[in-house]
Amino acid sequence: MPTTETIFQKTGENTMVVNMGPQHPSTHGVLRVICELEGEVIVQCKSVIGYLHTGMEKEAEFQQYHKCVVMTDRMDYLNANGNNLAHALAVEKLLGCEIPRRGQYLRVILAELSRIASHCVWLGTHALDLGAMTPFFYIMQQRENILDMFEMFSGVRMMPSWIVPGGLRGDMPEGFDLKLNKFLAEFPAELKVVEDLLVENPIWKERTQGVGVLTGQQALELGCSGPIARASGVAWDLRKTNPYCGYEEFDFQIPVGEYGDVYDRFLVRIAEMKESAKILRQALDGLPEGPYNTLDRKIAPPPRAEIDTSMESLIHHFKLYTEGFHTPVGEAYAGIEGSKGELGFYIVSDGSNRPYRWHERPSSFMNLKSLEVLAIGRLIADVIAIIGSIDIVLGEIDR
Repeated sequence: MPTTETIFQKTGENTMVVNMGPQHPSTHGVLRVICELEGEVIVQCKSVIGYLHTGMEKEAEFQQYHKCVVMTDRMDYLNANGNNLAHALAVEKLLGCEIPRRGQYLRVILAELSRIASHCVWLGTHALDLGAMTPFFYIMQQRENILDMFEMFSGVRMMPSWIVPGGLRGDMPEGFDLKLNKFLAEFPAELKVVEDLLVENPIWKERTQGVGVLTGQQALELGCSGPIARASGVAWDLRKTNPYCGYEEFDFQIPVGEYGDVYDRFLVRIAEMKESAKILRQALDGLPEGPYNTLDRKIAPPPRAEIDTSMESLIHHFKLYTEGFHTPVGEAYAGIEGSKGELGFYIVSDGSNRPYRWHERPSSFMNLKSLEVLAIGRLIADVIAIIGSIDIVLGEIDR
């Protein structure tokens, strides 16, 4: 890794350079922050990444399209369904493939549950970072309830790989609607418990209000998106501006902040969880009947029951899982509103059964750059609050 001297030049004679990290993954990921201090005030700040590089984008160029899905789970592992969805939409754009409305609604349900689960981890760990332990236990219980539902779908809790090009790996499991109804009935009250602990807490407000202020113009110039941009007054949400999966059919609001500080980013994410719960209620109540996968058997596998009675279905199943499918020559980009901002995949096809180029537009990577602006002029202790408010996952940054 590069030394401090090669990437960081001191600006003053009476300043001190301090390394924060690289730290254990339990503290937002393996991130190193180099700070130049005058006393306890930050004069200059640089974030250094690369300690967790996996090479997933290059690896994907040697895998069939449907085998790339498992790598998307491991980028932003707190928003795995969202990653699956962005990849699937990009591949489907190349194929010109339409997903039935039931499949779209099921995708919305999984994506919004992932958004809430991701925000739950952010809220619990952000509070821990600033010394508030109690909220962690309340909010992480809600995340566990969501992971229970993911387990009902896929058998795993964090990396389901359930949304795939052509639709989903399976329909809604029996009893899932009851579990989701119970969650939606209880979640607002449980979230309010955490709000009551923090929103008007004088210590919490002292640590977050006026700290790490990002203006709307700065957010746009830095390429920030998601809650961090919306907290700065930028009312941009791809579910509204560039709707996908039928989001235009749902009634929800875009929470926007006024001051762009750590406290506003906290309030925006709290409000987003409430809006996601509204979307989930609408999606569950209005869930259409019918198929959930495309009817093109060269893209989506045939139903399991058909394989026992139809030789054609058996052949399609065998060829799909051994050879995959070929996409037309061309390129496509599809973006979604992930839990941390705009998450997209850019895919270049050479006509084969695997991508010629596979690149993610990572929201965590783009948003992290704001740290070098937000920290200037603040105390070294404020860096902890600012990093937490950005909400990064290094698995998505070092991919």
